[in-house]
Amino acid sequence: MIVTRSVSMKDGDVLLLVGTMKGAFLLRATGARSRWDVGGPYFPGHSVYAMAYDGRAGRRRLWASTTSAHWGAVLRSSDDFGKSWTNPERATIKFPPETEVSLKQIWQIQPGRADDPERLYCGVDPAALFESHDGGETWTLNRGLYDHPHRPRWQPGGGGLCLHTILPDPRNASRMTVAVSTAGAYRSDDGGRSWRTAHRGVRAQFLPDKYPEFGQCVHKIVQHPSRPDRLFLQNHFGLYRSDNAGDSWYDIARGVPSDFGFAMAIHPHNPDTVYILPLESDQFRCTPEGKLRVYRTRNGGASWEPLTRGLPQKNALETVLRDAMTVDTLTPAGVYFGTRSGRVYGSRDDGNSWSLILDGLPPVVCVKAAVIGEPQRASTARPRRPPRRGNRKVTAPRRRAARSTRRRAARSGRKT
Repeated sequence: MIVTRSVSMKDGDVLLLVGTMKGAFLLRATGARSRWDVGGPYFPGHSVYAMAYDGRAGRRRLWASTTSAHWGAVLRSSDDFGKSWTNPERATIKFPPETEVSLKQIWQIQPGRADDPERLYCGVDPAALFESHDGGETWTLNRGLYDHPHRPRWQPGGGGLCLHTILPDPRNASRMTVAVSTAGAYRSDDGGRSWRTAHRGVRAQFLPDKYPEFGQCVHKIVQHPSRPDRLFLQNHFGLYRSDNAGDSWYDIARGVPSDFGFAMAIHPHNPDTVYILPLESDQFRCTPEGKLRVYRTRNGGASWEPLTRGLPQKNALETVLRDAMTVDTLTPAGVYFGTRSGRVYGSRDDGNSWSLILDGLPPVVCVKAAVIGEPQRASTARPRRPPRRGNRKVTAPRRRAARSTRRRAARSGRKT
């Protein structure tokens, strides 16, 4: 019998939302992030490719997409941290009848801008963007993207024809960037009414024309709220940066063992710091040399450094998927990722060191992080060590006693 455990949250706690091929899990820790409580499994037997936390307008709402062979893809929510979930009788996200298209999978759930708390977005397979303007109660298909003249010629990738990345511009309410495998990156500058390609300079290694008008297999794009025109992109082959909101891109894959991969995350406070997890190749989607290494740039992609402390460096043929890496908003930042082997790793010091948080899960496909309530600065103070005993170290009281003895001896003319 499956027993579902719950987690209790309070302000300042860190929450990890973990979606797997056989259900969802919630991991909770204090701001110290030294010990994690585990809730779940939620939706056992269902694949959960997308999860999100919406803390806008006083909400504390969890979102999850669940998919089963019998019920299809369903969007669910919880306002009590997983103790109960909505179970709609009818799918809230569905294609209009005239499209003659059926929903296969929900790949991304993205809350809108902070100043528009009722708006949410979902990216789905077959590739399309859905929008809600009432907090997720009802959803409509974005016709500007769906009716784009390129769309009939888009081709599915290995995971399907999926719209997996949604980036509302935090400064420009009319701008948004999305990514589709395998179509490329598209941007709207008029609130979603029209879209144009935004991947010039990104190569399609698997096509005869390496730089086509569309057809790039973009795996992930990240953006920092303080510098929204700078984007970083992990491609099917290639690692790129744009400084003009995707108008053009240049390669930054210098100093990494492979430019193939899926996962990418950007530091919450430093727009020059990005994390990736390279994989060997399209044919062998595992970590190069059997070493589990996160790579970090702190200078916008000019150079990369491997982060290995606490991660296995032998016989670690792991795979990390596009939505399975995330960061929290504390200082220092927490960085987290999940593997297809069912492990969740985390760092609480900007990636400098790592630890295994949880093992034995089904294959992990999604990891998202949230800090409940107002973000707080995490304590970086080291715990006080107890005084050493014996002759290895003289404690402060013994030093004071020794000095007092010497002073008395000096006054009496004796030497000690």
